[in-house]
Amino acid sequence: MSTLPGHNLSTSTFLLTGFPGLEQFYSWIAIPFSSIYAIVLLGNCMIIHVIRTESSLHEPMFYFLAMLAFTDLCMGLSTIHTVLGILWRFSQDISLDACIAQTYFIHALSGTESGVLLAMSFDRFIAICNPLRYTTILTNTKVIQAGLIILLRSALSILPVIIRLKFFHYCHPHILSHSFCLHQDLLRLACSDIRFNSFYALALVICTLLLDSLLIFLSYILILHTVLAIASHEERLKSFQTCISHICAVLVFYIPIIGLTMVHRFGKHLSPIVHSLMGNIYILFPPLMNPIIYSIKTKQIRIRIQRIFLLKRHSMSLGLKRPNV
Repeated sequence: MSTLPGHNLSTSTFLLTGFPGLEQFYSWIAIPFSSIYAIVLLGNCMIIHVIRTESSLHEPMFYFLAMLAFTDLCMGLSTIHTVLGILWRFSQDISLDACIAQTYFIHALSGTESGVLLAMSFDRFIAICNPLRYTTILTNTKVIQAGLIILLRSALSILPVIIRLKFFHYCHPHILSHSFCLHQDLLRLACSDIRFNSFYALALVICTLLLDSLLIFLSYILILHTVLAIASHEERLKSFQTCISHICAVLVFYIPIIGLTMVHRFGKHLSPIVHSLMGNIYILFPPLMNPIIYSIKTKQIRIRIQRIFLLKRHSMSLGLKRPNV
């Protein structure tokens, strides 16, 4: 295999791509992206804080929601330095080791989010289809075990292809197509034998993301069957409303993945801006939307967030009214 002369993997650097052709507008584009990251970080921290401090929310449904928020928070933290680094013109380069590390976290966190969404669908299935046994089936121990299985599955299953990235020869121009590193992007630049990585990654997608989505779909078919058997229209509506937030979270996670996959597979003729935009939607849309969805659609979360802001507003007004000594 041909390689670049004097190519040294340990010192190799790659050029990240922001929005090709829009470089003169980066200062303006950076403002909404910085706002989005602020909402991602603050919104998910708020969800975690509310669930941690409110004892009435210490239930399986909200434990899984806290896992989802923590996963989204980590996704934001794993990409903020490269995305905003490009837009604010701090740096557009990334070392091979840093790129591989970011690739690992992005793909592992995607697998974790898929697993958490599956666990949340199982929670809704038990709550609606077998409510009398809900507390005995989903105990705190079972929730912790489910969380550990999801974490280990995501963290370990991706390792074989990630480790191999370190030993590839990258003889093509070191220009990535996104403002962060992805496995398929690095494979495109490699001149080594990438067949194992390609087949393993495909099998991993089928065994995790595709299988999880099918199981989520199956759980909702069973939920729908149970809900339609309920005689009372009000009870049906109430049961459906408990699932709306989760259905929205599933859609905002899987639709960007499908879109990015389609663009990579069939969009070779599309503008590089389209590739970059779809990549950023894949990374940012779920972490941005999930806190908003659950803050609006989940009554318990919404009430407690409103209470926090009202208390802060009240304490600030008292501080303003306090006479000077």
